[in-house]
This record gives sequence, C-alpha cells and structure tokens, in this order.
Amino acid sequence: MLDDRDRRILDMLQKDAGISVTDLAERVALSVSACSRRIQRLEESGHIARRIVVLDRDKMGVPTTVFALVKTAHHSDEWTETFRRIISDIPEIVEAHRLTGNHDYILKIVLPRVEHYDVIYKQIVRKIELFDVSASISMELLKGGTAIPVGYAD
Repeated sequence: MLDDRDRRILDMLQKDAGISVTDLAERVALSVSACSRRIQRLEESGHIARRIVVLDRDKMGVPTTVFALVKTAHHSDEWTETFRRIISDIPEIVEAHRLTGNHDYILKIVLPRVEHYDVIYKQIVRKIELFDVSASISMELLKGGTAIPVGYAD
C-alpha cells in the first residue's frame, strides 16, 4: 500500500530520475536512509519499472512525429506476433498500440523529416501484409512527457 510520501517520491522521480536521494529526502521530509529504503521498496514492488534518460529530439535529429493508423485483414496471434517483431526492430517507431474502432493499430514514429516516413513504411510493408495505412503528421506538440498520474496507485 502506498502512502502520500511514496506517491510524492514517485512523482518527483518520474520528473527527474537523476535527483539525488539527499534532495529527494529533503523534499519529502524523510531521512536519506528512509528515503533510500522507500525507493528500493518501490523498485522491488514494480512501481518503478525502470529509470531512463529522455533525450532532446531536436538535438538527436528526429524532430518530426508521424502517426500511422494501420488496418489489417489478419487478426491471428501469429500475424500479430510477426507484426510486433517487425515494428520492434524499427527504432523510429517509438510507440505502438492496438486499438478498438476503425483502425487496428496506431504507430508513433519519430523522424528526421517527413520524407523519411516512406522509408519506414516500406520497411514494414515489405515484410507483412497490411490492408490500409494512413499517416498524419504532428504539426505541434500541445502536451508531452512521460509522467503519469500517481494518485491511483495502491
């Protein structure tokens, strides 16, 4: 069971995983050792899945975001696993979701420029049959980040 301090620790760590335990402990009013033990417990319980570094996309040369909406005529476990393997091998595809509704999947693709989308598209369709793919280019990021709400956690 998480308490308010655990939730504050999680919230602060997901905004800056590089924060020192000393600074974090001070901000949540704990001793350094108590804060360290809580972080270890949160890691062991799986509340902290991993710690990552978020790179600046402009400096990394991939400022463009394209969302590809995919329809398929195939829904077998074998087809899905093949599709998963194919898209997992393409680093420009940073997220993929299976959907309800009119499309089966949505892919979030980061690119150096819009024209590079065709390279990614061809990498996929050469390896697996798709019924339809339509792409939308993100014109502006209105909200972004990796932080999730911590208030629902048990």
